[in-house]
Amino acid sequence: MHIRRILAAVIATTALAGLGLTGAATATAQGAASYVTPSECKQGGGTPDLTDNLCKGGSHNGEKID
Repeated sequence: MHIRRILAAVIATTALAGLGLTGAATATAQGAASYVTPSECKQGGGTPDLTDNLCKGGSHNGEKID
């Protein structure tokens, strides 16, 4: 009986931790604006457009340049 309680506690803790990580990832993906440096833009295959302060092309396409 004691082992079942410990196992239930471990499963509950794991489930709650998983929900916390999922919620944090969702908040990051939806929330804050993403900024990259001009060198990060270039490394991602894009071209920093300092007139519009945007990275154009590559993996950071459309992200603001800080």
